Amino acid sequence: MYILKRLITMLVTIWVIASLTFFIMKIIPGDPFASDADVLPEEVLQNIRAKYNLDEPIPVQYVLYMKDLATFDLGISIESESRTVNGIIWDGAPASALLGTQAMVIALIFGLLLGIVAALNHNKMLDYFSMFIAIVGISVPSFILAPLLINYFAVDWQMLPVASWGTWQHSILPSVALAATPLAVIARFMRSSMLEVMNQNYIKTADAKGLPTTKLVIRHGIRNAILPVVSFIGPLFVALITGTFVIEKIFAIPGIGRYFVDSIFNRDYPVIMGTTIFFSSILVLTLFLIDISYRFIDPRIKLTSGGD
Repeated sequence: MYILKRLITMLVTIWVIASLTFFIMKIIPGDPFASDADVLPEEVLQNIRAKYNLDEPIPVQYVLYMKDLATFDLGISIESESRTVNGIIWDGAPASALLGTQAMVIALIFGLLLGIVAALNHNKMLDYFSMFIAIVGISVPSFILAPLLINYFAVDWQMLPVASWGTWQHSILPSVALAATPLAVIARFMRSSMLEVMNQNYIKTADAKGLPTTKLVIRHGIRNAILPVVSFIGPLFVALITGTFVIEKIFAIPGIGRYFVDSIFNRDYPVIMGTTIFFSSILVLTLFLIDISYRFIDPRIKLTSGGD
């Protein structure tokens, strides 16, 4: 019952986001074909507008758009008339997903490790060192870290490619640049959560009874401390996999973020709406999966709705 209710909520949420996006696009002043008004005859412009249903009243446009959306048809790009929005997303999503997934894996592994080490060595050298790395990761933006990585690892030391996309080596530098901030956030959050858990009475009792430190940390410490971290991993993961505009631009990565930015400059409304709905759908689905994952992390958590 809980899962069914959540699925219905997901569909309603996506419908609301799609509706808001549609009407916001209609409120924004300007015409995507304004630049062509001086070079194309009025009859041609009318035919083009009719192709995108822009000659219809807004309520009719909304109904037609929702009807297409129900069949997963996101329309045709205004800027590239030969390409569908579905095709554009299909072309850009794999690169963004791979880059974001690699960045998330790096952030999780090293972020959790730094946070745990810092908590277990509270107010010691390892704690200060771990938090120094976290502060640097938060303070240095990705658009500054990325050129530094390119300068040292690609230009000076020639260990990795400068930019572009093709082999797995091309994904290393952008993944590291992208992972720096979430790594730092996860490390600080994990440290705080771990310190709180390790100071609980049941931890002290287990320690007094002689439970080995390794089992105490893994079974009782990390397992309980990681739950609050999981709650914000979902949105963070979606933000990474759905396209990072700056990083993709710096490293010339053909990801979905590049198409989204270009569509804004070109007033390509179908692409703007399509990518927004795609981003939102991924976010809603990921949050749902994160909720389900709580049950596997801690079996004591029951998947029930408010009235169950």
